Amino acid sequence: MRGLDYKWIEALDAVVNKRSFDRAAEHLYISQSAVSQRIKQLEKWLAQPVLIRETPPKPTQVGQKLLAFYQRVRLLENDVLPEIMNEETVRPLSLSFATNADSLATWLLPALSNVMKARSVELNLAIHGESRTIEKLKSGEVAGAISLEPQSIPGCGADYLGLMEYVCVSSPDFYKRYFSEGVNDVSLKDAPAVSYDQYDDLHKKFLHDHFDMPRDSIINHTVGSSEAFVRLALSGVAYCLIPRLQIIEELNSGFLIDITPGFLLSYPIYWHHWQLESGILKEVSEEILQYARNNLPQ
Repeated sequence: MRGLDYKWIEALDAVVNKRSFDRAAEHLYISQSAVSQRIKQLEKWLAQPVLIRETPPKPTQVGQKLLAFYQRVRLLENDVLPEIMNEETVRPLSLSFATNADSLATWLLPALSNVMKARSVELNLAIHGESRTIEKLKSGEVAGAISLEPQSIPGCGADYLGLMEYVCVSSPDFYKRYFSEGVNDVSLKDAPAVSYDQYDDLHKKFLHDHFDMPRDSIINHTVGSSEAFVRLALSGVAYCLIPRLQIIEELNSGFLIDITPGFLLSYPIYWHHWQLESGILKEVSEEILQYARNNLPQ
């Protein structure tokens, strides 16, 4: 882009990722006024704002497109410069991905381990609900996202990964306390459950589809941690929908029991990523696809 100074976009990227002008200045080893001046120069060059100056600062729609463009430039730079300069690497490459918590807690880290061991890369894994991760890709904040959405967005591809399968479980003591007469709309009203956050529709779907109950009719804790779901179920304070892949040992040992035998909630997940990717990003996509298809139900 003729006339564009990449230091301007670098400043924008730092402000957005570090969530303040002060921390961006520290990160870039320049003054806060220099950061502000670079962003003003970028806005003057574009003749429109790139940053919403609130707390924390957020990119405008144009700013989001520039940040996505900047990520791609850095990826290409990492691919090309080491070969030109006859160096193994110029600097660690920072890659941001959006994932749901359950994928992170079960299969995603093993899928990424080979790349993390073999390449000079810094991963930033942002955790969001399955239905919200793709918004981070649209905004340019991440280079890839695990999502429920099968339809790709412009400039990106969407590859099927497999099924996430959920089992409704509790400890044996919890089951005796609340479900001695069976799991039904009466017993469920008194039994504490767990959801990830206010956007988590998994438990809502479970209650609606199988018991015709609204979620606000039960005791429902919200805990933003997949690992905490398992601990809560094991401790006997709640029942939970947990990925079967995450609790195979607990089910086999009897520490957790399937409270709705024969019922399995599952949904497909997809890997959304830039098209025409190369280098490390291409390796990441290949590792994710191969591992998921070998380890997730298809």
